Amino acid sequence: MRLRILLEPHHGASYAQILALAKAAEAGGFDAFFRSDHYLGIDADDLGYQPTDSWTTLAGLARETGRIRLGTLVNASTFRLPGQLAVEVATVDQMSGGRAELGIGAAWYEREHEYFGIPFPPLGERFDRLEEQLAILAGIWDTEPGGRFSYDGKYYQVKDCASIPRWSSRPKVIIGGAGAKRTPALAARYADEFNGALGLELRERYANFRRVCTDVVGRDPSTVRMSATVPTCIGRDPADLERRKESLGEPGARLLAAGVAGYAGDLIRVIEDLADQGADTVYLHVYGPSDVAHIELLGEQVVSRF
Repeated sequence: MRLRILLEPHHGASYAQILALAKAAEAGGFDAFFRSDHYLGIDADDLGYQPTDSWTTLAGLARETGRIRLGTLVNASTFRLPGQLAVEVATVDQMSGGRAELGIGAAWYEREHEYFGIPFPPLGERFDRLEEQLAILAGIWDTEPGGRFSYDGKYYQVKDCASIPRWSSRPKVIIGGAGAKRTPALAARYADEFNGALGLELRERYANFRRVCTDVVGRDPSTVRMSATVPTCIGRDPADLERRKESLGEPGARLLAAGVAGYAGDLIRVIEDLADQGADTVYLHVYGPSDVAHIELLGEQVVSRF
């Protein structure tokens, strides 16, 4: 079982805060430190939100950590052109010695796009653009040295792109969500990992994905990692737990309703159940940008059990 930290700060986070959490995750034995790809927080009316760019901060972490894998869950495909994203991720992969992974999706947060002047097409078009973007990422990353890659899509065109420097092999791609059709189909074609998204009962989503792999795409589903995302807030004792829950406010409480708010034993039982459902990777979704003690507690009482 791979246990990973996924940071989605409810009020944003400075680079210094992100670095402290990543270092705590590495020291605590976690397999990876991931962050969300958002420029706006859980509470859209939070005027004190501190936005940071995902791949800029991950580039910094690449040089200031030594073992832990680094990535996004998930990149908004609307934020970056596909060729640009291919270079950014490959750059962080080089800087980290081959530790970068890319989670990517069709984007959903319309208000965030309005805030920063980013176009937000209808859902069908966003999925069409995501599909083209995945084809381009794979094409650029899989082009052998000396080769060229071209792509002529409805939304994106790439002409005679030379192979870009990579660490060893292309970064792993993560695709996931609750959708029953396009999301599992794209994951079956392009992903190294299928993420069942938020929720503790994922058997049906996993079964549907495996069916799409086998019957629609003709891929062996055992070649794909299966992951889950668990909103997480645990405490050492009742006072510690209540303090941590209260610090997240109402938006954090809404997210925790889909996960675990309790103690290490509660979370361990959830992880064991997810493993029984087929998950081999679990992201512990945390929201406190300065709560290093939470990461330390998770490492001490949860990671140690796996």
